[in-house]
Amino acid sequence: MATALCGRGVYEFEQLVDALQPERNMSHSPLFQVLFNHQRAIGDSVERVLEGLTVERMDWQQHTAQFDLALDTEEQGEHLRASLTYARDVYDAATIERLAGHWLNLLRAVVSEPQQRIAELALLDSAEQQRLIEHWNPSVEPQVQGPNLHQLFEAQAALQPQAVALRCADASLSYGELNAQANRLARKLRELGVGPDVRVGIATERAIPLVVGLLAILKAGGAYVPLDPQYPAERLSYMIEDSGLHLLLTQEHLLHNLPPRVGVQTLCLEHLALDAFSEQNLGNLSDADNLAYVIYTSGSTGRPKGALLSHANVTRLLSATQGQFNFGPSDVWTLFHSYAFDFSVWELFGALCTGGRLVIVPYFISREPQAFHQLLCDEQVTVLNQTPTAFRQLLPIACNSPQALALRWVIFGGEALEVSSLRPWYERFGSSQTTLVNMYGITETTVHVTFRALSPSDLDAKVQSPIGRPLADLSWYLLDSQLQPVPAGCAGELYIAGAGLARGYHGRAGLTAERFVASPFVPGERLYRSGDLARQRADGNIDYLGRIDQQVKIRGFRIELGEIEACLKQQIGVAEAVLSVHQGQLCAYVVADQTPVDPLLWREQLRAALKVDLPDYMVPSHWLLLDALPLTGNGKLDRNALPLPDTEVSQRPYRAPVGELETQLAAIWASVLGVERVGRDDNFFELGGHSLLAAQASARVELELGIELALRALFEAADLHTYAALAQAQTPADNAVRLSALESLLDEMEIN
Repeated sequence: MATALCGRGVYEFEQLVDALQPERNMSHSPLFQVLFNHQRAIGDSVERVLEGLTVERMDWQQHTAQFDLALDTEEQGEHLRASLTYARDVYDAATIERLAGHWLNLLRAVVSEPQQRIAELALLDSAEQQRLIEHWNPSVEPQVQGPNLHQLFEAQAALQPQAVALRCADASLSYGELNAQANRLARKLRELGVGPDVRVGIATERAIPLVVGLLAILKAGGAYVPLDPQYPAERLSYMIEDSGLHLLLTQEHLLHNLPPRVGVQTLCLEHLALDAFSEQNLGNLSDADNLAYVIYTSGSTGRPKGALLSHANVTRLLSATQGQFNFGPSDVWTLFHSYAFDFSVWELFGALCTGGRLVIVPYFISREPQAFHQLLCDEQVTVLNQTPTAFRQLLPIACNSPQALALRWVIFGGEALEVSSLRPWYERFGSSQTTLVNMYGITETTVHVTFRALSPSDLDAKVQSPIGRPLADLSWYLLDSQLQPVPAGCAGELYIAGAGLARGYHGRAGLTAERFVASPFVPGERLYRSGDLARQRADGNIDYLGRIDQQVKIRGFRIELGEIEACLKQQIGVAEAVLSVHQGQLCAYVVADQTPVDPLLWREQLRAALKVDLPDYMVPSHWLLLDALPLTGNGKLDRNALPLPDTEVSQRPYRAPVGELETQLAAIWASVLGVERVGRDDNFFELGGHSLLAAQASARVELELGIELALRALFEAADLHTYAALAQAQTPADNAVRLSALESLLDEMEIN
């Protein structure tokens, strides 16, 4: 009978189970599942041979599995007996044989190299390692290098000059018109010195001038650097300075959002006189390896880093995926994402380089699911690219609408996908017309790395974010910290090789060398270390398991928590700061130099300070003031000991909602925000809300209460009672009731 030393005494295993009453599941042991039991030599006296009588020790191996897996070892003189006992409903025989072989490999390595570091001991023999690598990458198909991006677009313009290339609201351009406008601007840019690898900034609204500007930069031979004008001025200033820009394309009404630009020539697109320039295609100056764009991603040192991507990186992505998607002139795409997010590269050139129609989605429509759904229906969109978070906002609208969608593909990317969340879609639309696809990708490996077509059968599979297999011209490896392959079924860091790898990071040679490493398997090949954990399934497909480091994805944007921490530590009065993620929201733990007199006021000051340097998705939703950061015995930060955020801390003094409508709205907000209760004075965004949660809340108000209220109303009236008053004015009440509601609102706001 098993025993355990526990605190004040020795207890039988069964006594612990009865006393603790842990939750039982499929495991054979409700306390732990894996046991290692070693017995030293008992001695020769145990076995004796007497005349006419043989005394032997009893077989010590168990025949019934008490645990999921038990390794028993026993010393016998110079020999070691070992037995693996396993539960058949957890492991199969092949897996156990493989585990036993790996254990023997480790023992042999210890004997042959007793001074070797444990991390460098060989778990796999060379034959199994080679079989594993070949299983991961049965064949890699190099793509034949063709024309550059702008040349692919020019070919489509020549084939179908009258076809609509761009639509944005009521405006549109044909392929011929778009090509002509981009050519004129490109000639102007060449006059200003734009050529191969010259970086040109672009900061415009998500509208037709954006696409004209991007194409013109490429046609001139340059590379575009996207500068989303919604980013804080300090962040834009850093990106402009770091990228070495000397030329910036923008629009006049956005100039006040942009930081000072010493030494940078600024062109306002709407004021350029370009009629004197030819609309004919320019002679090509760039080759496949010249830069096409530089996109800045979050940096762990507090500085964003600019990933350098070439024309070849993108054109091979289009050709490597054409066999799966068969995109063409009949397809209608949306430009839904910020052009500073690399998903937009796929949207822009996936459409314009294959002859499709690109529908530009203005920012507010992209954040209002009802309006976006209507756009999908009106434009008969066939190719939709979404982060899982954004799609979750659209899902209830689409599933409850009688309107038909023309979607041929829905492509997920940017963050982990919880497949079970797609159940309402399959129940409403089935899987015959629209194929849902999960594509894992990284900026440094050109948008997409893997392809996985989903089906209803995936809904009940017990896997984490299935991402499929690599694209045809890429290869992948699951490696440990020593760049050695991990066994099948084990988690390892995902490394990517092939034609999609970026040149590196602009001006960051050390970081480039750290993240782009020499392959130990193919001479001359580079591997990009993703920092992502993954596991290979028996069928060769990959499941994404999450981040190794602190890098996370919030609302589809890749964030390194270290960048926010570095910014927080620069603020006056902050001694220490760390970030974590709780239920999909950022949480800041701050240690002050001196305890603030008013912690709530200090929190708001810190929040405002961060908004100067960081976009809103990088500003924490939850804030906790600590006396000191918890440490491990080794003096390192103990993240497991950080307290969970108390959402009540972020709330104002509680006043109960008044009336039926406020109560209903409070329940919706509490559900969306994941808080216990919402008072009538509470602010949606102070409780942890952001634009995507606002879209979800707005959609639920319409679906559950039948009240149509524009999304921007929640931004303009974020307190519950103020929002309720606006909602009340939208209900089918008579004018007197509406007037009364508005008068009450004015009284509460003390406006006379």
